[in-house]
Amino acid sequence: MAGQRGKLTGHERIRGAPGVRVSARFEELAWRETPIGEISLRRRLDPRLRVDVYEVKINDEFLMSSLFTVAEIELARLGLAALPAGARPDVVVGGLGLGYTARAVLEDPRVASLVVVDAVAEVISWHERGLLPDAAALVTDPRSRLVEGDFFAMAAGPDGFDPAEPGRRFDAILLDVDHSPRHVLAPANAALYTVDGIRRLTAHLRPGGVFALWSDDPPDAEFEAVLAEVFTSSAAHVVSFPNPLTGGESANTVYVAT
Repeated sequence: MAGQRGKLTGHERIRGAPGVRVSARFEELAWRETPIGEISLRRRLDPRLRVDVYEVKINDEFLMSSLFTVAEIELARLGLAALPAGARPDVVVGGLGLGYTARAVLEDPRVASLVVVDAVAEVISWHERGLLPDAAALVTDPRSRLVEGDFFAMAAGPDGFDPAEPGRRFDAILLDVDHSPRHVLAPANAALYTVDGIRRLTAHLRPGGVFALWSDDPPDAEFEAVLAEVFTSSAAHVVSFPNPLTGGESANTVYVAT
């Protein structure tokens, strides 16, 4: 991987209202060449909302934004809500990103342990270096570990998601990497969203375990049929949230299967 580029800090600053932190309008906090392209973490001050917005880009494509985190948090909440009462779950999160799903998992006091898998070491380092707000929770909580690895290869293989304990099973696997089962970031990822791929993933779940998936697309009948063939029950939850950029509402989908 190439070395990290220096910060690009905008010269123009915005004077905030009383009590509002004044911030540089734009910073590129981190940049790295990776096997999936150039990945960058940016922070900008939104002049209308008067808040810092953190954004991740791969090449020229926006991947995620701290403006839109409702569904990422609901991925954790809906997935964990499907577990039996009294459970002390061990959880895997596939895809670290800005950390909202993983932090929502840790906010559930029932959670015994969390393994967060991300294929890009740079993304893990953002949290370890404290480049993101509230990143410390994922680094300092004794229940949490950040693991560099290919979630999709791990799901298909016998060793699973915990390099320290090959073959370990979990109570919940929560996934937020691709845009949707139809719009994947890498062609190899598509194999997971088939009946065979989901069956291989279930080998890493304990009996009664939960698989939950975030999607940027509306509910997909074909993928719902895949889940129905592998799991006893499944549902597609449409999660709506205000969109401050349009002034209207947007929606994501969270699939939950047990």
